[in-house]
Amino acid sequence: MDTLYEKLRTDNDLSKSALLAMDKWLNDSGDWQPKLRQIVGQLRMLPGNAAQYGVNQTRTVPSPLKDKRIAFLGSSVTWGFGALGESFVDYLAKKDGVVPIKEAVSGTTLVDKNVFSPHDSYVARLQTIDPTTKLDAFVLQLSTNDAKGQAGPLGQISQTDDYDVRTITGAIEFILHYVQETWSVPTFVYTNPYYDNQLYKQMVGRLLALQPKWGFKIIDLYHDSTLPHGGPSLYMADEIHPTRAGYQQKWLPIFEQKLQEI
Repeated sequence: MDTLYEKLRTDNDLSKSALLAMDKWLNDSGDWQPKLRQIVGQLRMLPGNAAQYGVNQTRTVPSPLKDKRIAFLGSSVTWGFGALGESFVDYLAKKDGVVPIKEAVSGTTLVDKNVFSPHDSYVARLQTIDPTTKLDAFVLQLSTNDAKGQAGPLGQISQTDDYDVRTITGAIEFILHYVQETWSVPTFVYTNPYYDNQLYKQMVGRLLALQPKWGFKIIDLYHDSTLPHGGPSLYMADEIHPTRAGYQQKWLPIFEQKLQEI
């Protein structure tokens, strides 16, 4: 076992699932591995990623979410990039007994475009989830990756059942339609906290416009002034990614409350 993996296992007391996810992520990163190892080394030194904030140090409590099977589709924020692979999904599993399907790949987009490898978009990965899997809810991340100008245009709300997945709106609608047709379960879409990006602001606005059509629930972190944003702090590794402290202390209570609407 290599030195970084061993340090992550002992010094930061990472959960078993996060250790396995981190190991796979690093081993699959090809030429990017040296750079990513450097980044991981920096992340593990952040105060907000101290072991006291980890999943292993989070107590299990009686919860109405116990044994709820929930699929989470997203990218780095759902995966837990700034928190060494431990995101709000893992805290929900440990504290509340949620049974998650965590379909998250860092850097990927809603728009059906290959970012790092073929079929790594949200649209493509959604269709790899076994359609016979029993779900109680579905949670979709409104990706900041799509707002960086390389994914696709915002697009228009469709007037038919034909969704242009090369656009942000079309990809969102395709996903909502697919979830509705495949599982017919309550669907939640969550935003990032405030992100200083004009296209992302438009994406949040489009999400609000889509809600009456599709009837999903929005976990609106973008307009939550109580959440930290804008740069490194105890709770944020950078302007987009929370630390373990951020997920445990700031995000987890919000998701626990909203998901009780299942």
